Amino acid sequence: MKVKIAFPRVRKYSEAFKRQVVGEYERGGVTRDALMEKYHIGGHSAVLLWCRKYGRLSYPTTGVPGRPMKDPQKNKIRMLEHELKEAKEKLRVYEKLIEVTNRELGIDIQKKIATKLSRNWQPKAR
Repeated sequence: MKVKIAFPRVRKYSEAFKRQVVGEYERGGVTRDALMEKYHIGGHSAVLLWCRKYGRLSYPTTGVPGRPMKDPQKNKIRMLEHELKEAKEKLRVYEKLIEVTNRELGIDIQKKIATKLSRNWQPKAR
């Protein structure tokens, strides 16, 4: 008795169909899973691979899962805001450090540093 092994049928999709699915996904309102179910698309990552190939948005190969940001400038702004927040926190720490140092040593550190810097920036006598 011979046993037949059923392999899943591999479907080939036209480029036009792939672009249509990608366009529908990028317009929003539909998840990849919903599109896969709607069009009976097999595989776990077919739509994602099509998006990387035919899509207008950025689809990183690694990183945060989910729909990519539509506007790369918004992503850049978010990153810069995060860096600014970190810089402000560092500034607060440095100001507190200077305040504590001034109190402990009884001298004005900022004036000493400014004087030293101004001496270093003076043109050298020949």
